Amino acid sequence: MPLIRITLLIVFLFNISGTVVIAQANLPTNSEINKLISKASKLRESGNFEKSLLISRVALRKAILIKDNELIADNYNNVAANYNELIEFDKAIFYYNKALIYANLSENDSVKQRVNNNLGNMYCFEKKKYEKGILYYKKALECSKRISDTSQMAFTNLNMAWAFFDIGNFKEGEDELLFVNSYYKKNKDVTLTGIISMLNGMYYSYKNDTEKAEKHFLEAIKIGKERNEKSDLAVSYYEYSKFLLKNKKYKNAYENLALYNNLTEELYAEEKLSKANIEGINLELDEYKRTIDKIENEKDLQYQSLKKSRIIVLLFIIAIFVLLLFLNSLIKNNRFRIKSNADLLLANEELKIANQKAQESSILKTQFVSTISHELRTPLYGVVGITDLLLEEHKELASSPHLNSLKFSARYLLSLVNDILQINKIEENKIVLDNLTFNLIDEFNMIVNSLSFIAKKNNNKVFLKIDNSIPDNLIGDKLRFAQIMMNLVSNALKFTKNGEVYLIANQVQVVGKKHTIKVMIKDNGIGISPLDQDKIFDKFVQVGRKQLDYQGTGLGLSIVKRLLGLFESDITVESELGVGTTFTFVIDFECDLDKSKEIINNIQVDLTSSQVFNVLVVEDNHINQLITKKTIEKNNYSCKVVDDGYKALEILEKEQFDVILMDINMPLMNGFETSRRIRQIGIETPIIALTAFDKNEITDEAIMAGMNDIIVKPFETIQLFKVINCLILKSKSVVS
Repeated sequence: MPLIRITLLIVFLFNISGTVVIAQANLPTNSEINKLISKASKLRESGNFEKSLLISRVALRKAILIKDNELIADNYNNVAANYNELIEFDKAIFYYNKALIYANLSENDSVKQRVNNNLGNMYCFEKKKYEKGILYYKKALECSKRISDTSQMAFTNLNMAWAFFDIGNFKEGEDELLFVNSYYKKNKDVTLTGIISMLNGMYYSYKNDTEKAEKHFLEAIKIGKERNEKSDLAVSYYEYSKFLLKNKKYKNAYENLALYNNLTEELYAEEKLSKANIEGINLELDEYKRTIDKIENEKDLQYQSLKKSRIIVLLFIIAIFVLLLFLNSLIKNNRFRIKSNADLLLANEELKIANQKAQESSILKTQFVSTISHELRTPLYGVVGITDLLLEEHKELASSPHLNSLKFSARYLLSLVNDILQINKIEENKIVLDNLTFNLIDEFNMIVNSLSFIAKKNNNKVFLKIDNSIPDNLIGDKLRFAQIMMNLVSNALKFTKNGEVYLIANQVQVVGKKHTIKVMIKDNGIGISPLDQDKIFDKFVQVGRKQLDYQGTGLGLSIVKRLLGLFESDITVESELGVGTTFTFVIDFECDLDKSKEIINNIQVDLTSSQVFNVLVVEDNHINQLITKKTIEKNNYSCKVVDDGYKALEILEKEQFDVILMDINMPLMNGFETSRRIRQIGIETPIIALTAFDKNEITDEAIMAGMNDIIVKPFETIQLFKVINCLILKSKSVVS
């Protein structure tokens, strides 16, 4: 059975290939078809429409046979032109549209131009659908421009100007007429001077320039008479009569209108005669077509009778073969669909489980980072605090390398914890940018001063180049901008020795109140290899450690890129090993003096007071108790410490305090619950959460518990007393 199928298929392919080879051998050439088109055009121009249509039909068949869209379009255009001459306008439009379809399939703009122009003529001057006709003229002009065919462009402009003037739209047609006048004056083409003169007469009549208008109308009539162009002469008489009527020259207007009517009747008589001839031609043409069709039908019948049996057998075999293929495909598709549905159901279940696990992992990750940061910050508070106390109480230890190393290590560990927490918050979209007012020069100077120890260590010089056009008061998240700059500048100083680091800021654009600033951090350090430049912004990635051990977590540049993303900005790097590195980013800040004043007025200032305030510290960690108590008492405040929330409630029933510093994570009763109970018994004393938790994680719960502010450990002493003073004075002013 398979052998029979293969044999039949080979026979089928052989028959097809043989037919194709024979057909290809007899294909007409482009040159042959072009000759037929040229002959048909000449016959049409001489008035022999019958033969012109017959030859066009033969040429069209040949063009379709070789699938040449350009030649097909040319033939349809010629057929349409014949029907236009035969005053069968609907047929002409039909064949012009056919020509346009094939012209658009070709790449010949000349053919497209001709067909579009002809359709414009049909709709404007035969169908009086000016809007549609003008659209075709405009398409024709586009084609002329592409091929720089100024002659066709001028002809189409002339037609368009005439159409616009016919409907009284002289302003639209003015440009077209100017182009036509310029072209025909420059090229000395006299074929259309009569019509051009008439159009100029119409235009100057519209402009009320009677002298020029009359001159052009008389010129048009003169040319029409000299060349015996009856149609153009009739139109010139008609338009001239309208001009005379407008200028109240009624007698002359009547005389020219009479001349127009006489010519029109004469032309109409010729047209009637032409129509009579056309009807006779059409009858002969139909008879000729029927004869040709009869011969072709007989030929087809003979061919069909010869091929009929073989075609029937082949079609039957093909039908069976296709049916078998269809059935086989249907069975396979059904099996595949059943299997795919089962796989999809299984994959969907697995996806749900994986998604649930991913969500659980994300929650666990957040909880883990939060817990670790809290657990690390608590002992770090003790280390940093005790170190500061030792340095303050024993001035002779200020130069101790061991104590300074301890303080540096604690600060470094705290920086690592903050970096990890920062990355986690950015990834979970928990960061919202603040709006603070700041001075860019002050920020840059602060960054340089803060990192001066690294610069001195590596014997580097730092230079600032700041554009003077940058405003003094910018509005934006200056803290996170400073964090971006600190990371980039510290990297530049760390990887440069005995070199130079430049901080460059230029204002590149101002749109309204938004100032766009381009920032560059440039160094002449060790540089970054091209292989490493694509990965330096990934987390925990460090490069350049082949010779020296540069300290760092590998999070700095990752944080920079993510923070710039919050500013809707990005960062680029250009570097060459041994030459240096340049980091560049563009950032937007606002400049609004009224808004800056409002922000400054809303900032709580550090109010100092000579009054001694009583502070209650609620803290379960004994080291932290010691540090906090000593810090408070050192600043001449009275301080009492309790270990848990219950003791805090007990002492508050007996004594009054000006402020309460409340730890959050305590045994027996945590800081939130303690604060709630304090508020429930009517105590309005300000409560400040003194915690190792991240501020953003506990803000909502702290507010609900009745707390007034949050300070994260370890903290700066100035920050602590600034918040304490503000809250105490605020509460006292409310009471008074």
